[in-house]
Amino acid sequence: MTDTTQPTPEQAVSRSKLGVVAQLRSLPMVPVFILVFILIVPALAADWIAPHNPITGRIPDRLQPPVFFGGTWEYPLGTDRLGRDILSRIMHGAKVSLSVSIVGIIFGGVLGTILGLIAGYFRGWADAIIMRLVDITMALPSILLALVLAVSVGPSFQTVIAVVVFVLWALYARQVRGEVLSIRERDFVARARVSGASHLRIIFRHILPNAANTIVVLATLQVGSVILLEAGLSFLGVGIPKPTPAWGLMVADGRQLIVSAWWIAFFPGLAITLTVLALNLLGDWMRDRLDPKMKGL
Repeated sequence: MTDTTQPTPEQAVSRSKLGVVAQLRSLPMVPVFILVFILIVPALAADWIAPHNPITGRIPDRLQPPVFFGGTWEYPLGTDRLGRDILSRIMHGAKVSLSVSIVGIIFGGVLGTILGLIAGYFRGWADAIIMRLVDITMALPSILLALVLAVSVGPSFQTVIAVVVFVLWALYARQVRGEVLSIRERDFVARARVSGASHLRIIFRHILPNAANTIVVLATLQVGSVILLEAGLSFLGVGIPKPTPAWGLMVADGRQLIVSAWWIAFFPGLAITLTVLALNLLGDWMRDRLDPKMKGL
């Protein structure tokens, strides 16, 4: 028998939303394209393709609007109140965001993965201590830590990295521990123990490769979160210090002129939005492709 029940309006809207999400995830080149042209290319080539110096400006050219709103092609996205080119600062800000994301995710991921492997494999008191540290870390607000570090040692690139590592390691440790608890009970691990393999060999030869997909997907999904975290810290003045071009700093500089010179805050905010959206879509796509649990869905 065929089901002739008509869907309710709420069900129809829900299905249409799921259809849009499925279409976005089925087009991996869309987030990749946005990612490459908004983050990777400007970050790697900002010193060569940026039209102006991102730090120094010309006072006579201050507060020029974008080219499509009465400005000139010399400053396509306009200038700020110091006469600095917005486009050049966005390009160099991409370098800052990418550097913070890569360094923070590498250090936080490595630390969290190692502790997650130890907790999940050895269990016992090691597991109890590490997981209590995870609970404490995830309970503390990252903004409060950033404020304390900024007051103690001053805002800097190292301060942002320390906050990112502090936030990320607990996420990796908890996720990797869960994977290890499942993997350690499988037959190939039992056979490795029977054959006399050492703990280190079992962990790094048998368990870690089987958890690698989860680690890679988690790293991809966290890039957007790290960019948002860095932008938020810079916006509050406890992240990247001035006059280094950072997207959060640019938004903070333009908030007082949002009515008269809206482009100062709008374009860095747009760069943050599009980059995080692209990275989240890319992370979802990679999860669907790499996670065997998602392949049948």
